[in-house]
Amino acid sequence: MTSTTRTVQVYRIYIQATSEAVWTAITAPEWSERYGYRSPAHYELRPGGRYRGLASPEMTAAGVPEVAVEGEVVEVDPPRRLVQTWHPVWGPEAAAEPATRLTYEIDETSPGVTRLTVLHDVTDAPSVEAMVAGEVPNAGGGWSEVLSDLKTLLETGKPLAG
Repeated sequence: MTSTTRTVQVYRIYIQATSEAVWTAITAPEWSERYGYRSPAHYELRPGGRYRGLASPEMTAAGVPEVAVEGEVVEVDPPRRLVQTWHPVWGPEAAAEPATRLTYEIDETSPGVTRLTVLHDVTDAPSVEAMVAGEVPNAGGGWSEVLSDLKTLLETGKPLAG
């Protein structure tokens, strides 16, 4: 018998923005393509709905397929909580691993200040675990970079780079 150790990465940031603005930045493709890996996220915001994270032009030029990450929406409670599966298909190693579980918890702690907590259950997905932790050379900074970029964009109107 084999045992599995559950591995959950937790990231928490505070953003000077409303919970509705944070929710929109996560779920609307016209926002999600402005930060992080500059790739739009498309959600069918209902339980059982489809999630697709599209590759940016730079990613497709490097050989990543048009749909880089796919998944299914598990739970939707706008603008407070979004739970989904998250399965990268950008390369054979990540695609061979099981889908992971991604949870966004959005809490407006005071008027105009929101705490965003991202929980990413990467159990049994070691290449995804390393990627989203920002530990893969030349592959971006993972969740820390994406969330820093999101915060900067919402607070200043401009992403960290570009």
